[in-house]
Amino acid sequence: MKPKTSQFSSFFLSIFGLLLLVQGCANTSTPVASESAQVSSQTSTEVTPEGEGRQEVSAAEIKASETKADPAPKIDRAKADKLTGNAKFIAGIKVEKEGAIAELQKSNAWLNYSQTLDNSWSALEAQQLSKVRRWSDKQLQSIQANAPTIFYPFSGPDFLYAYSLFPQGSNYIMVGLEPLGSIPDFENMSEGAKAQKLQEIQQSLYAILQFSFFRTKSMAQDLAEKGVIPILLFFMARTNNEVVDIQYVGIDESGEARSLDDIGDNTNAIPGVKIAFIPEGETEPRSLYYFSTDLSNSGLANTPQFEKFVKQFDNPITYLKAASYLMYNESFSQIRDLIFAQSSHILQDDSGIPLRNFDREQWELDFYGTYIAPIDLFKNRYQPELREIYQSDSSIEPLDFGIGYKYYQDSNLMLATRTN
Repeated sequence: MKPKTSQFSSFFLSIFGLLLLVQGCANTSTPVASESAQVSSQTSTEVTPEGEGRQEVSAAEIKASETKADPAPKIDRAKADKLTGNAKFIAGIKVEKEGAIAELQKSNAWLNYSQTLDNSWSALEAQQLSKVRRWSDKQLQSIQANAPTIFYPFSGPDFLYAYSLFPQGSNYIMVGLEPLGSIPDFENMSEGAKAQKLQEIQQSLYAILQFSFFRTKSMAQDLAEKGVIPILLFFMARTNNEVVDIQYVGIDESGEARSLDDIGDNTNAIPGVKIAFIPEGETEPRSLYYFSTDLSNSGLANTPQFEKFVKQFDNPITYLKAASYLMYNESFSQIRDLIFAQSSHILQDDSGIPLRNFDREQWELDFYGTYIAPIDLFKNRYQPELREIYQSDSSIEPLDFGIGYKYYQDSNLMLATRTN
């Protein structure tokens, strides 16, 4: 089933295909095409000791103590400029400040690369991303007003949709099977090597276009070699975020994400990366975590610290897209149960958690778009009860953008809100 392409440039669809492919190429122990890549505010009460001589604390004193606590981390400006420059180079965005990256951007190879990406991104913005943001502003604004944590299992490096749908998140926790990779060292590459690297990026996007969101062996090998960090930086730069720090981290047995230098030779630590970034117009850094780990029951049994890590974040909003219908299987019941136990809200397409698993006494469900049937590859995951809801409820609002496996037609989203 192929989408119509007359209204888009081929390179735009390449990028859009990337968004669907890089769902982390699913966290699964059995290979499937597109292996879609596989977490609120707290209030605290000060208790004053009882008894004679008890002192009352004024509101002014409380406010003063709050303003003194936890000052914002100091930003290494030179490091931030270099990281952001590298991200912009990968994304085809001109660096305004003079420096090594600005000099590299004068090459004909990069200028051609940048022009192609600018044209493609403009089409993507008009046809897709602006509509996603408008929908989010209307439907999701209230649930993310308190800068929640966004938990995105089976994501791969798809920061773009996590950020477009939830731009107010304080922490983004993304999980897939793909390795971390590294930042390409463009400053120390020869001219030939830089041109080749840019060509490889374009070729990767073109290959993804040809196979839409289906994952081929060659693309799997390509992602295994490059890792997710360059793609994460690409999306961060294209969404106007400044990258201020990148740390390789690991989740140790206690569930803490610590620097790999501190963890040392702990071979059971879950490998990850923590990226500190600042959205345009803001001053306080936010955090993106990406962990490379297996979310199947057997995988979580081998790394129980992952659940400990997720449980440190209160009431995250969980997002699920193009998740290969993995949680329809009992072999992925543990991550499904973790999502139910921790989440305040769940936003998903039909490839996430089956409708039958939602307890209607605990979850209020709102539906959007259209549901007819899954793509042929997953036709055995058809949900007649979900189809009946869409057929019988004329109040379901349509989506004016595509998302998930059926991004070219009949997309659907469901928002589950915990009732208690």
